[in-house]
Amino acid sequence: MPDLLIELFSEEIPARMQARAREDLQKRVTDGLVEAGLTYAAARAFSTPRRLVLALEGLSERSPTLLEERKGPRVDAPEKALEGFLRATGLTREQLGVRDDKKGQIYYAEIVKEGRPAAEIVGEVLEDVIRTFPWPKSMRWGAGSLRWVRPLHSILCLLSREDGAEVVPMVVDGIHAGDTTSGHRFMAPDAIRVTGFEDYAAKLKRAHVLIDPEERADHIWHDATNAAFAQGLEVVEDKGLLAEVAGLVEWPVVLMGAIGEDFLDLPPEVLQTSMKEHQKFFSVRDPKSGRIVKFVTVANRETADHGATILAGNQKVLSARLSDAKFFWENDLRVAKSGMALWLQKLDSVTFHNQLGTQAQRIERIVKLSRAIAPLVGADPDAAAEAAEVAKADLASEMVYEFPELQGIMGRYYARAAGLAPEIAEAAEMHYKPLGPSDALPAHPVSIAVSLADKLDTLAGFWAIDEKPTGSKDPFALRRAALGIIRTVLGNDLRIGLERLINTQLLEHAIALNLDSAEEQEAYFVQHLVDDIAHHGVFGAAFRAVTDRLDGEMAKPFRIEEGTWLAHLRETLPGKSHDLLGFFHDRLKVYLRDEGLRHDVIDACLAMKGADDLTLLVKRARALSEVLATEDGGNLVQGFKRANNILIQAEEKDGVEYRFGADAKYAEDATETALFAALDAADAVIAPAMEAEDFAAAMSAMAALRGPIDAFFDAVQVNTDNPVVRRNRLNLLHRIRETCMQVADLTRVEG
Repeated sequence: MPDLLIELFSEEIPARMQARAREDLQKRVTDGLVEAGLTYAAARAFSTPRRLVLALEGLSERSPTLLEERKGPRVDAPEKALEGFLRATGLTREQLGVRDDKKGQIYYAEIVKEGRPAAEIVGEVLEDVIRTFPWPKSMRWGAGSLRWVRPLHSILCLLSREDGAEVVPMVVDGIHAGDTTSGHRFMAPDAIRVTGFEDYAAKLKRAHVLIDPEERADHIWHDATNAAFAQGLEVVEDKGLLAEVAGLVEWPVVLMGAIGEDFLDLPPEVLQTSMKEHQKFFSVRDPKSGRIVKFVTVANRETADHGATILAGNQKVLSARLSDAKFFWENDLRVAKSGMALWLQKLDSVTFHNQLGTQAQRIERIVKLSRAIAPLVGADPDAAAEAAEVAKADLASEMVYEFPELQGIMGRYYARAAGLAPEIAEAAEMHYKPLGPSDALPAHPVSIAVSLADKLDTLAGFWAIDEKPTGSKDPFALRRAALGIIRTVLGNDLRIGLERLINTQLLEHAIALNLDSAEEQEAYFVQHLVDDIAHHGVFGAAFRAVTDRLDGEMAKPFRIEEGTWLAHLRETLPGKSHDLLGFFHDRLKVYLRDEGLRHDVIDACLAMKGADDLTLLVKRARALSEVLATEDGGNLVQGFKRANNILIQAEEKDGVEYRFGADAKYAEDATETALFAALDAADAVIAPAMEAEDFAAAMSAMAALRGPIDAFFDAVQVNTDNPVVRRNRLNLLHRIRETCMQVADLTRVEG
């Protein structure tokens, strides 16, 4: 069986596109070959800045010959039907067969599809892949119609066997497939003839080309860390930058250079970001001081002066870049030391979203919400409000304007320069976190309060204007915001009722969206409504409380007239609140999936009181999951569902609810008496355990019911002929349901 080697050789492919291009090449070629009837044993894809490579092992010699049978029209069908069938199959009437069918005799055709050699199929598939390749951006050149990421120079396509190699015949826009490639652009540009993948990889390596991006990345990291270690330094790890740089060179040569003395006092994050974004340099840190003191650059060639000229040029460009960064830093420090008032004023004219106002208006809402959250997380309300007020001031700084990814980090430096308390400076950076699954969580109470307020305001705002994530689209990173809140709450073991905070912030946005056009009476109503939301936590109670108060104060009923924005608010905001809380629950299910908590277990706990307290919810779900993993717990669910189903059917049939009156004196069987005793014992444990939030104890008591319930169903018939006994047993089933439902809604547990 032959091996297949494909190389598409072009001008430089952007590093950011190479990984996806490797995947697309492998998938599209292999899918096409398999669809055409070929099989293969293994496939590997590689890339360099100038080439995409695919190597397949154990490819079939040819596709199999297939016999396809097609059912035709009935023998007595109109002539035109038969003619159409003959055209479709390419056969004559004499070549058709006749067989009996349930509707009579029919024609049928046997069509033989001859197998084809692998070379023919490979040529067709590869040409189609090249012409339809899904580059994010592509170009045309010359007079041809082909589009490629950069001009395509050559195609190498070989089928290799033990007795030699065969060039697959194909032509794409005048480019004929061959068995030659080229080495390094500068160090070995001559043509190289190859006979297979191993020969190809070995000859290219001798021609100063490493085709495997992982090998290039390992080589860069090894040489860089060794060079740093030799000087008592360490390279700042950056996997994204490493992958990008490995995609910029075919023959990596690591060079280490020094940073000018004038720039060493810049914050290390500024040096690292400037060198990474502008020059693709790695930062080299002194582990004793934490300062960035040198850089590593990766050249694409070896030189006679061992890279001295390259380093000199890089240092010259770097000096210009860092001069800009130093200028921004010094200007920003002057503003910060004056109290950051200038930046806060600038944010008045910076739009956050065209429907949600400016950054300054957003900060006002976050300040107010931070003050409300602070007592819930153990923070001082004044400190939380002060931190929220300055946390986003650095958005107006020159440094963050140049490097947006430094938002928060620079805020911490500027808050320190302004003489603010350490916890306030920390909140400037940490309120953005966590940004990813491995990112640190805010841990100080002030940072937690501002972080939660920031994310909750963002979510409530976009829910208020119906800009929710749809499918895979989430342009405002709302899923990340919700997951950040979940991780912060659970990671810090916080007990917070989200519903009240969601309601308050939804109302704040509704006011901002509508109050400019409100009448004086409406404004008065809303002012009190916000206060009552904070007290009651839910819209219905707050509306009723405010309306009752206004009845007394204004001596006439306050009616929310149909068609007004207040009427619309009363009708829509509760639904938005429910939907946003459900969004949190959906994100929580995804987050807990890796922990092994099933969705149905979480659903069973969501039906219980306090579902907006995420810490309580997860604690309950974990306890239920542990119980269900036991034999007693799993079988209890079956007994519970059996009891519930019998009860539902009886209530529907009889038109009554069996909720009261279960009495042990009507028990006729010992198992019935034992079940009464077991339920009494379980109730004595479950109620106080639930009150104390000892879910493990409560669910253990519930699981202990498994034996008595199983014995009861094995021994007695619930729907007995004796109406008194039947009613008593149905009421007993209600007790089973009621006892178990104290812990979780077991009707939602699957299986």
